[in-house]
Amino acid sequence: MREVYYAGEPYHGRPTRVFGYYGRPKEGAGPFPAMVLVHGGGGTAFAEWATLWAERGYVALAMDLAGCGPERKRLPDGGPNQSHKEKFDAFAHEKLEDMWTYHAVAAVIRGHSLLASLAEVDADRIGITGISWGGYLTSIVAGLDDRLKAAVPVYGCGFLHENSAWLAIFENMSQQQRDGWVRQFDPSRYLPGVRCPILFVNGTNDFAYPLDSYQKSYRAVPAQRQLCVTVRMPHGHQAGWRPVEIGLFVDSVLIGGKPLPKIGPLNVEGTTATASFESQTRIAESQFHYTLDQGSWKERNWTSIDASLVGNSVVVELPDKRPLVCFITVKDDRGAVVSTEHVELTTN
Repeated sequence: MREVYYAGEPYHGRPTRVFGYYGRPKEGAGPFPAMVLVHGGGGTAFAEWATLWAERGYVALAMDLAGCGPERKRLPDGGPNQSHKEKFDAFAHEKLEDMWTYHAVAAVIRGHSLLASLAEVDADRIGITGISWGGYLTSIVAGLDDRLKAAVPVYGCGFLHENSAWLAIFENMSQQQRDGWVRQFDPSRYLPGVRCPILFVNGTNDFAYPLDSYQKSYRAVPAQRQLCVTVRMPHGHQAGWRPVEIGLFVDSVLIGGKPLPKIGPLNVEGTTATASFESQTRIAESQFHYTLDQGSWKERNWTSIDASLVGNSVVVELPDKRPLVCFITVKDDRGAVVSTEHVELTTN
């Protein structure tokens, strides 16, 4: 593990540097697969995160996207901060190239280029994962940088202007400003450009990125996509890099590991819901998750019940009450969970 600096985009006409932690496996000369690690709001370059991937056999770069160096100290030649002011308010008077999202996206792509330039990195086996605002950035970068081979946005998604934690900010913008921000900086404009396999990881009650905007986001992706939605998944950096599904998914794409199970759409016929699946690992558990609540997604109560495994299908009897929002998950013997899309049922 070592500290690195690399060139960022000019900010207000002056050169900038980006700070990061660079980790590599303790043994071997490579070339190794690599991961770009993108932190979220309130985050920084996390050496611990890069270490987790290095111990997994990857070179990893975790960069700071708030203009800071070690111990979160402002760099004299750092880029913009990552507060709401730099993300939203500045749109009314700053040039596009001075906005935080512009700088953050550029820093991530430049970080990818740095990794790809190194002899100990296999440039054809580089992936990306990001948490919260880092998931937001991952959704943008995966649609812009077609060199990436795998992507895992955690929590973050697009359609923020339609439903997210920042609706009040959009409501205070003029229509022109809102449309301009969405056109330039919302992931909904970039997700249709994703060409690599992508895994979306989120919780049912996430306070920032609700399931309706989330569903529109993953449906916008034309590439191979999988979902891992967890009931009441906590929101945070450690919670966002902890899920076993992330490493297993990346391993399956970049180093030939066994893939996550694949689960088909949730189908409803009468009072029964089913979903078929394929798996190279043993399925240890299947569950049906539902909520009868309406209103804010983050406030809804979810119920989880065991479902039946019948051959390569999951089968469950539906509750009688409507409206109903539901989805099915399967868990394999590695503890990895994959989800169907959620379905909203209004009538019996």
